[in-house]
Amino acid sequence: METPSDKPDISGLRIDRSKKFDDRPKSGWWKYIVAIAVLAGVVATYFTLTREMASATQVKVALVSTLTGSDAAAELVATGYVVAQRKAEVASKGTGRLAYIAFEEGDRAQAGEIIARLDNDDIQAALDQAKAELRLATTDTLTTGRNFRRGKKLYEGRLISQEEIENIESAFQTAVAALDAASARVKVAEVNLENTYIRAPFAGTILSKNADVGEMVTPFASSASSKGSVVTLADMGSLEVEADVSEANIYKVTVGQRCDIVLDAYPQTRYAAHVKKIVPTADRSRATVITKVAFDSIDSRVLPEMSARVNFFIQESKPKGGDAEVHALVIPKEAVTTRGGARVVFRVDGDKVSQVALTIGRELGGVVEIFSGLAEGDKVVLSPPGKMEPGQKVEIVK
Repeated sequence: METPSDKPDISGLRIDRSKKFDDRPKSGWWKYIVAIAVLAGVVATYFTLTREMASATQVKVALVSTLTGSDAAAELVATGYVVAQRKAEVASKGTGRLAYIAFEEGDRAQAGEIIARLDNDDIQAALDQAKAELRLATTDTLTTGRNFRRGKKLYEGRLISQEEIENIESAFQTAVAALDAASARVKVAEVNLENTYIRAPFAGTILSKNADVGEMVTPFASSASSKGSVVTLADMGSLEVEADVSEANIYKVTVGQRCDIVLDAYPQTRYAAHVKKIVPTADRSRATVITKVAFDSIDSRVLPEMSARVNFFIQESKPKGGDAEVHALVIPKEAVTTRGGARVVFRVDGDKVSQVALTIGRELGGVVEIFSGLAEGDKVVLSPPGKMEPGQKVEIVK
C-alpha cells in the first residue's frame, strides 16, 4: 500500500498565463502569395521574350493606290485577251511534201493567193496522162460518130441490115461513154493538182508559219512527223477582246455598252470600244462569262493574244471637266480577308501588323475600291495567313 510520500509531486505543473499571444509562431500564408506572384512574373516575362524573339512571318505587301480617269469612273473592270474573230489554221487537202512556201510571219496575203505548194510532179503527170486519154477518146468518138451517120443513111436506103446499124450505133455510144469517163478523169486529176496548192481562204496576215519546206503535210497530222497546218492566218480587222466577267457582275454588262480597252503593252493608250456580244454560257470552273468587246477604232499596235483590261461604263458619258475629277482608292483583292465576319486588311506598321476594318466598294478587275480605313501609300499584307494577329512581327519579302 502506497503512502502519501510515495505520490509524485505535481505542484510544479501549472500553466504560465503571463506569456503573451504575440510570442506565438506566426502563420506562413504570405510566403505562398509572394511565390505565386514571382512565378506569374517569370511566366509573363517568358512569353513576352519568346514573342519578341520569335522569327518574323515573311509576307508580301502591296501599296494602297489611287485610280483616276476612266479607270476610276468604270462601274466594272474585267481582264481578257485580244482575239481574232476571223482566224484559220490553213492546211492542205492533200498529203505530200512541202515544196514551196511564199510567205513569212507578218506578211499579208490576199484571198485566193497561193501561200504554199506541195510536191506535185506525180499528180501533174497523172493530169497529163488523163488529158491524153481524153484526146484519144475524143478522136474515137468523132470516128464512131461519122460511121454512125453514114450507117443511118445506108440503112435508110436498105443497103445494110438492122443488125449492122445497131452494132454501129453501139460502137458510137461506147465511144461517147469513154469520152465522158476520160473527161471525168481529167477533172479528178485537176482537183488533185489544185489540192497541192494551199491558198488563203480570206485576206489576212500570217501570224505563224507552222511548217517548212521539206516537211510532210497531211490534212489531219496523222503522225508526229507530219504537220496539220502550214500557216496561221488572221484577219486583223476582226480583232476583239474576249473579257472574263464574273457571274456575280455579268448583270452590269449589256450589249452596246460603252467601254475602254487598255492593253497591258500600252497602258497609257485607251481604245474606245463597245460590248458586241455576251456568250450565252458560263465557265463552270472559273465562274465567269466571256464578253466580246469590239474596238471602235484600231491601229497596228493591237496584236492577237495581247492581254487587255476592259473598263465598262454605266454612265452615258465621261464625267465633265476631264478624267482627273474622278478618283478611287484601291487595294488588291487578295489583301482583303475576313475576321469575325468583317472585311479587314493587315496594315504593316514598322515591323508589325495592325488589323484595319474596311468599307468595300466596287470590284475593278484585280483591285477593290475602299472608302475608309486606309490612306494612299499604306502597305497591306497580300494573302494574309489565317493565324495572323494584330501586333504580329513580319518581314517584307519581294
